[in-house]
Amino acid sequence: MSRVAKNPIAMPSGVDINVNGSEVTVKGSKGTMKIDLHEFVSVKVDDGSVQVAPVKEGRNEWAMAGTFRALINNMVVGVSAGFEKKLQLVGVGYRAQAKGNVLNMNLGFSHPVDYPVPEGIKIETPSQTEIVVSGCDKQRVGQVSAEIRAYRPPEPYKGKGVRYADEYVARKEAKKK
Repeated sequence: MSRVAKNPIAMPSGVDINVNGSEVTVKGSKGTMKIDLHEFVSVKVDDGSVQVAPVKEGRNEWAMAGTFRALINNMVVGVSAGFEKKLQLVGVGYRAQAKGNVLNMNLGFSHPVDYPVPEGIKIETPSQTEIVVSGCDKQRVGQVSAEIRAYRPPEPYKGKGVRYADEYVARKEAKKK
């Protein structure tokens, strides 16, 4: 039995949840998100909380209920508070600038890198070496951050590259003579 699925989801004020057949819609101040439920999972909305349960008993059914409880909880958090990831640029001449729907980065290549910002994601650059990716969908915020980091992942010798703000880069010693 899934310990995750047993916990009810607390609904913060200003968040509205609708269950229509197998579709769950969550509305909040930051936006609206939808998810289609798996056939193994049922959702029950009480006053102020949401309970996710399997349709019938079984290992796979409880696992799927736990997964969907986590997904719906992420939707609730996303439309009320939102998610954000911070990236840092480490290296001489590495800089980023958000211009409208495009993130322009100089990452030591012979050309600047332009990253088109997807719908529903907001990218800010508080300084030239910081990037803040935010949005209501946890998966898309993480995916966009990973795509930006993939242009120049941090290397272990000098630590240069694009890294998450909380990332530890294991450093290596240079080759001895």
